Amino acid sequence: MRGKTTLLRPIEPADIALLYAWENDVNNWQVSGTLAPYSKDILQNYLQNSAYDIHTTKQIRFIISTTNNSPIGMLDLFNYDPLHQRAGIGILIGNTDYRKQGYATDALQTLIVYSKNTLMLHQLYATIGTQNTASIRLFEALNFKQAGIKKEWIKTPQGFDDEAMYQLLL
Repeated sequence: MRGKTTLLRPIEPADIALLYAWENDVNNWQVSGTLAPYSKDILQNYLQNSAYDIHTTKQIRFIISTTNNSPIGMLDLFNYDPLHQRAGIGILIGNTDYRKQGYATDALQTLIVYSKNTLMLHQLYATIGTQNTASIRLFEALNFKQAGIKKEWIKTPQGFDDEAMYQLLL
């Protein structure tokens, strides 16, 4: 899928090294809820299973690439619920050189169109720690509305952080 500045494509075997680096970067663990590193074996198994349809796995992961096909991040649809026509979203610009340049916005806009027109979803949602101001700005800029706050939901080294729920009705 092509946006203005990004391409969203399925994960390929050549992406394992990137996934391994991004998933095992402890700086990303706070926002992903990760507690332990991933092995290359686990990631290869995920890649094999990701070939199944979203209706089977209830999730789909895309690599975010620049238009010249340089991979810079990942975008997930998870907890896909065809009955209630909704799914959660997770996004990471893993290559930090590409952050704050509009790539996440473009990739998310592309995913919104795909979710509405292809998957025929009614809504998308994201949960974001209230200290993650960059993600909050991203989702609010794309008209996601805060639907609620879970108090002291996320344990951090500094204490507990609240988590906000954002929704976009398509």
